[in-house]
Amino acid sequence: MAQLRPGLLLSDAFGSAGDITAYHRGGKCFLRKRIAPGSPSAGTQASTSSVHRRALQAWRSLSHEEQLQWEPYARLVEPHRPPFDHLAYISGNNLFISAYHGFATLGDEHVPVPAPFEPFPSYLVKIQGASAVDGDLVIRLQLEVDDPEGRYRLLCKLYLTRPGAGRNPGMLRNYLAVGSADGQLSVTIPDYVSVSGLDLPAYQVHGRFILLDTKTGYRSQYLAVSGIVEL
Repeated sequence: MAQLRPGLLLSDAFGSAGDITAYHRGGKCFLRKRIAPGSPSAGTQASTSSVHRRALQAWRSLSHEEQLQWEPYARLVEPHRPPFDHLAYISGNNLFISAYHGFATLGDEHVPVPAPFEPFPSYLVKIQGASAVDGDLVIRLQLEVDDPEGRYRLLCKLYLTRPGAGRNPGMLRNYLAVGSADGQLSVTIPDYVSVSGLDLPAYQVHGRFILLDTKTGYRSQYLAVSGIVEL
């Protein structure tokens, strides 16, 4: 890793560009090169990278006037990465890419149109249990949210470990929950033993849960929830 040395043109950095990721530790900014994944999440990351390339191409295909239409909406959106000081905001490009990814996750990949960012409702997610079905792991969830229009879907970023083991955000994989209007949802992890590398009677489920807006493609800040499920 290399420490970022502030200069006249660059005083700080957040997020990733190309194969370089900026992160913060002890109040200092460091840069590191992302390593090609060799974990079970490699397939998911490769798929996400493919969507991201198409999102970038879609942005480049817009006229300059169309790109500028995203700017006023982006100025009202707080970043999903630090600093969470209510002072920073994202660019129009960031908002467009986020919306593109959101629609792709929902199975409706297309070029989004500029739309205001509306505050997401408060929500709560509970991990209620799990069962193994034909080699897949079905995790039962309870979602509590005020959503009379059925506007939001729950994106689950999950990681299975031994009970009591800590989180590893780099191992999180995306799953879209399905279920009924009463908030009883489920997430299926196909071939979960191979995915986790563990064959256990109980698992610790670490999750980051995000609301996806089906109208705009935008996503909420994540809610971190962990729980133990017995099979």
